[in-house]
Amino acid sequence: MPVLYVVVTVITIAANAGIAVADFARAKFVLANSAEVGLPPSWIPLLGALKAAGAAGLALGLLGGRTIGIAAAAGLVLFFIGAIAAHVRARVFHNIAFPGGYLALAVASLVLAVVR
Repeated sequence: MPVLYVVVTVITIAANAGIAVADFARAKFVLANSAEVGLPPSWIPLLGALKAAGAAGLALGLLGGRTIGIAAAAGLVLFFIGAIAAHVRARVFHNIAFPGGYLALAVASLVLAVVR
């Protein structure tokens, strides 16, 4: 298993697991950002669950479930494209780098999972 794939995927897992925990804890920055982009607070637990599922799927991919890892990475790519779209729709650009960073990690994990 290529080292770059493992390193990037572990970082992606940690980042998504961390933000999922923040979603579940209803951290102030999560609530503020969600309100700013017009996301109902009731959606936050579901979005946290999707991020956690993506992290878990990536972990399974590292443990040998290549197809699951690829599907999880693809799901996270779609998720964060949606997050960026929500920021653009709401014209909230001052913190768009955050979903952009998560998107970059998800894309890198997807590409590396496919080519390994």
